[in-house]
Amino acid sequence: MLTPTKKREMKKYILVLVAGLFSMASFAHNPEVSTTMLVEKENNVWVLQLSASLTAFQQEIKTHYAETPYKTSKEFQQMVLDHVKKNLHITFNNGDDVTFSMGIVKLGHETKVVFEVFGTPSDIKSALITNTVFEDIHRSQGALVLLKGGFQKKQFILNKTNDYTIALQADNNQFTQVVEQKASLMSSAVIFTLIAIIGLGFLIINILKRKKGVFWKFVNHH
Repeated sequence: MLTPTKKREMKKYILVLVAGLFSMASFAHNPEVSTTMLVEKENNVWVLQLSASLTAFQQEIKTHYAETPYKTSKEFQQMVLDHVKKNLHITFNNGDDVTFSMGIVKLGHETKVVFEVFGTPSDIKSALITNTVFEDIHRSQGALVLLKGGFQKKQFILNKTNDYTIALQADNNQFTQVVEQKASLMSSAVIFTLIAIIGLGFLIINILKRKKGVFWKFVNHH
């Protein structure tokens, strides 16, 4: 017979399980959310997995292949593979884009696209990733996860704000986002503008003082 304490623990476990299942179901049906995982396997073998709702893939295929609609599931899967390859670009160490294998599509409420990745260096110093696979979907945002042996697991967000592009650098066994120095450049521009305005103000004041002095000399003389 369960004690009151065990009953409470059981209820808590059930609630957590139900919440987790509800969250998974929501993700599987939400076309706005996607996840891209780049995972290092053994011997510098990398695998890419892109997960999103089937609805998201269907919307993108209808948008980009409107003139040649698919008639079979196989045609749909091939269009998905082609669409992903055209819109997902990964560059390491400022080199060329990596390439992908033929790939497979695992259809479901949560649909997954899996590729083996070729051209990834063993010593990664930087990465530039652009993923516009779902940019046509309103409020689309994608989570990016890089899993490299010995590195900390981190997640980054790609959305319209950053043009679905992110630059990363490898530092102390973790990937960190490279932030452009736009703010500092803008600050410098503001400072220079203020200096110019102040300088112009002093110049105008001096000119007015001189004119005023000349005017009073003229009045006193006459």
